[in-house]
Amino acid sequence: MILIVDDVEANIIALKKILEMDNLKVDTANSGEAALKKILKNDYSIIILDVQMPDMDGFEVSEILSQSNRTKDIPVLFLSAINKEKKYIFKGFSSGAVDYITKPVDPDLLLLKVKSFLKISEQQRELKRIQEMLSKEIEIRKIAQEKLLEEMQQLQFVLESFPQMAFVLSKNGNLEYTNQQWLAYSDDPKVFPTCIPEDDKVWEKWNEHFKEGKAFSSEIRLKTLDNTDYKCFIVKIVPVQTLGMITKWVGTFTDIDHQKKANENLEILVQQRTKELTLKNEDLEFSNHELQQFTWVVSHDLKEPIRKIEMIVKMIKDRYIEKVSPAHDYIDRAINSSIRMRTLIDDLLIYSRLSAKVHSQSTDLNVVVKEVLDDLDYEAHPKQPTISVASLPTIKGVSSQLRQVFQNLIGNALKFTQPGVPPIIAITSELIAEKSVTGAVDENGKYCRITIKDNGIGFDESMLEKIFIIFQSLNDKHEYEGTGIGLAIAKKIIEKHNGIITAKSQPNQGASFIVILPL
Repeated sequence: MILIVDDVEANIIALKKILEMDNLKVDTANSGEAALKKILKNDYSIIILDVQMPDMDGFEVSEILSQSNRTKDIPVLFLSAINKEKKYIFKGFSSGAVDYITKPVDPDLLLLKVKSFLKISEQQRELKRIQEMLSKEIEIRKIAQEKLLEEMQQLQFVLESFPQMAFVLSKNGNLEYTNQQWLAYSDDPKVFPTCIPEDDKVWEKWNEHFKEGKAFSSEIRLKTLDNTDYKCFIVKIVPVQTLGMITKWVGTFTDIDHQKKANENLEILVQQRTKELTLKNEDLEFSNHELQQFTWVVSHDLKEPIRKIEMIVKMIKDRYIEKVSPAHDYIDRAINSSIRMRTLIDDLLIYSRLSAKVHSQSTDLNVVVKEVLDDLDYEAHPKQPTISVASLPTIKGVSSQLRQVFQNLIGNALKFTQPGVPPIIAITSELIAEKSVTGAVDENGKYCRITIKDNGIGFDESMLEKIFIIFQSLNDKHEYEGTGIGLAIAKKIIEKHNGIITAKSQPNQGASFIVILPL
């Protein structure tokens, strides 16, 4: 904007008209005091100032402007019709004006000069802005340089305290600093320690990371100055960035020679131990196989005399003992004991066979449970049970062993019932996300959770672990027949299938046996 200062209104109107015809913005003042007030409030690119004015002439206004940092660079153009002498022109330039024009004024010449000074003023403003920006940039760089120097001093102090060899590289990859530990491996702080020839490829890999601006880590073998042996180190080099630009690289050599040798010795020991364990496993498998054969033979041989004892005792009972005789009860006890003994041998034989390797195959649990229920003939069972079975999944397993699990669990539910209460058994299934009793239900889960729930006598959950131990029973054997092996067999089978079995119960409130199996 241009400010015209003149005490004659006609002069102001004429000048304003000339400038506005060329689309220049113009402001006016009719005295020196009014001009100074406006200059304090507004920014002007050029001031056209009349020399002869009352109270304060143009020279005084120009001198005041030249003494202020804010206004000293504003171009002042004197315009005078009276003071045309050389001394006044000289005084105008001395007071800070850039030109002195006498009237009458050539409009074209005035317009040309105004435009020229406007352009110069804009250029000066731009230069000033650039200068201010450069000053700020220099100040920022100076602060950053001081901060970087301080950080480098701190970094060097830290690196000197390291037990490792530590070094700093410039952004171009040249060594700038090394700590005292460096001198044990290199007599020149500007030269890297000597590595084994085979490890020269390590530095090739480092060059690739350097070009990409990435951190680097690798094993390398270095030689000390006072020894011909090479020691193993881990070299790590990381970039240091300022304002997103890499300014330094900091690296360390960490001695892992002792650890490396210890690991090598450990690997040798592990290999030796593995070999010993393999041999022992082979011996154990052979012994286990012999034990299985022995168990089978013993079980088979034991069953035969027990069968004969049972048969002979029955013959004695039928032929020689009268029903009213007191011996009749003793004979029944002997028969029942032989039956229990035979059942116990059968269960032991089943338990021993679980150690043998059997190939898994796709097994439909719906078919397995149906076969178990058919074998139990539950519909004709004297306790008249109600058994409901939900849809069960198909899994990979050993069908004969899984049949044994369901036979034992359903058989227990039919056995341990409350007096006078018909048994109710519900078998449900759901897919879950993880191998956990409390796993969340998931349609795409890789495990199934099967629950066999009954309304029987239940048990105290504090005895949960005991019920899965072989020969352990929580109930009176005279009241509830059994060998105490059934749940141990079920647990072993489920674990061989990489599953989990547990139970939830309270006395006289039924029991829920929960089986988790992978699909």
